[in-house]
Amino acid sequence: MTNKDLFEALRTFEKEKGIPMDYMLQNIEKAISVACKNYYGGNENVVFKVDPEKNSFDAKLVKTVVDEVFDPNFEVTVEEAQQINKRKKFVVGDEIEIPIDPKHLGWTSVSSARNVIRQGIRQGEKGQSLIEFQNKLGEIVTATVERIDPKSGVATIKIGKSEATLPKSEQLGHDDLKEGDHIKVYIADVKDNERGPHAIISRTHPGLVKRLFEQEVPEIYDGVVEIKSISREAGSRTKMAVYSSNPDVDAIGSCIGNKGSRVNKIVEELGGEKIDIVLYSDDPEKYISAALSPASVCKVEITDEETKSCRVTVPDGQLSLAIGNKGQNARLAARLTGWRIDIRPESGFYGEDEDDEPKADEKSEDVLDLDESTEGETVVSDETEE
Repeated sequence: MTNKDLFEALRTFEKEKGIPMDYMLQNIEKAISVACKNYYGGNENVVFKVDPEKNSFDAKLVKTVVDEVFDPNFEVTVEEAQQINKRKKFVVGDEIEIPIDPKHLGWTSVSSARNVIRQGIRQGEKGQSLIEFQNKLGEIVTATVERIDPKSGVATIKIGKSEATLPKSEQLGHDDLKEGDHIKVYIADVKDNERGPHAIISRTHPGLVKRLFEQEVPEIYDGVVEIKSISREAGSRTKMAVYSSNPDVDAIGSCIGNKGSRVNKIVEELGGEKIDIVLYSDDPEKYISAALSPASVCKVEITDEETKSCRVTVPDGQLSLAIGNKGQNARLAARLTGWRIDIRPESGFYGEDEDDEPKADEKSEDVLDLDESTEGETVVSDETEE
């Protein structure tokens, strides 16, 4: 390979892999130094002169000029030095740069050099992947499905020039991914361990919903409308609280769009997942009432500010709607607001003993509270199982 071929190959590699030419040249220099150290008895004093613009790459081994050679790996006589470079007059103690011919380094040394270069390439690829993932942390990216594990359902996807895995647990329940599909995923975290950098990606994270609304709703992107909190049971239903300090802006209407055009695009992207958009309020009574929509609320009584507990009364005919299928509506409302909600019918309540009352999970990762970290719980005071 000529110097021109070398630099053309490095330019192609830089373009395809994203690894800078300077980085690869450093690894080539390191590899040659290692090869010289192995072949010349520990002498790794190599001088490089590189000029990519002129496709120039020159490597020379440095030796000392002596009267009598005791170690040919490090020393040359005055006569030998004079034969190597006839244009300069050498004396004892001078140093001479001797051109290196890779063909003379021996198979073992060349093999070691190749390993150094390969390792450098792998490290460079890992470094580029880490940078690429870190730049997209907390963002939505469009990825291409490359393959699906038929047993585990784990999808290997391509994000830019890097690969990542999408576990079955982070896919929506109705996702039917196939090779070649283009999907939107959320970069939830980036880890770097002995196996290299990898992104924690998800389609179930509430951050995915937040970013989709930011992309679809200009008022959110511009900061006119603010997403205050999101609670989500991925693939089924999401509740999102929004707010605008501008009285002329309808926060909910901005998210829904004309005839539902904006929210419907997001629902379609999420495979039909239902999205409830409610108005955030600093008044907990108003906020909790809104969070329980589409159910109507008669009143909200704050029973304990410290533990953030409240009692909600709903019309008898709205009890099932307030609770939702398998308690989902009440559970999402509790997580959205961070309040422990005790739901009771207007006509009265049953099951005074709280130990007998059904409770929603107190903790869930599927909640995105943008103000503070809070947890919600629901208590349904009714003997009838909904």
